[in-house]
Amino acid sequence: MLIYLLQIVATLVCAVGGALAAGRKSLDLFGVMVVSFAAAVGGGTLRDLFLDRNPIFWIADSTYLPVTLSAGLLAWIYTRFWAPPLRLLDMVDAFGLALFSISGLQIAQQSGQSHLISLVMGVITGVAGGVFRDVLCGQIPVVFRSELYASAALIGGVVYLVLAKSGMAPWICSLFAALLIITLRLAALQWGWQLPIFTLKEKIKPTQSGV
Repeated sequence: MLIYLLQIVATLVCAVGGALAAGRKSLDLFGVMVVSFAAAVGGGTLRDLFLDRNPIFWIADSTYLPVTLSAGLLAWIYTRFWAPPLRLLDMVDAFGLALFSISGLQIAQQSGQSHLISLVMGVITGVAGGVFRDVLCGQIPVVFRSELYASAALIGGVVYLVLAKSGMAPWICSLFAALLIITLRLAALQWGWQLPIFTLKEKIKPTQSGV
């Protein structure tokens, strides 16, 4: 039940985030719904494919479809009448990252995977929806260009596993790990924490001057 609730809330949150991202690109209603759907179910779909879980979660339980489409539609309606706060997308994205990362890790554990694989599946579940969203909106995915993102999910996943190993109740582990991911992500946005950036420096071939 805990995993199910985490996935439902995460799906709703990420659908809203997808709709907001599509709105920034001035997409039509169909485009908003497509991006919203991809952001909401993309990470879980990729996780289920990797874990060979059939059918995929949103096909097995049709509840996810109306949740996703309703959230995207409501976000579209809201933004047509009111301007959302400037950092709302970042905040929504942080919550979606946290909830999907923890639920993805737990699902992988239930599938009998090792701690390491479960951790990887949690990160994939958390970040892949954002990747699909950004690609559809024609921009470099946030996981590759922004402040701590996948790293925050990874740290939160490790903390979840440590707390669970100590015998703490699963809901407490989930709550603490999710809050940690959200805090790290928002703090990174506030103070610019990020991994080292790689910039390729190529030698410029000298031009030959004529006489």
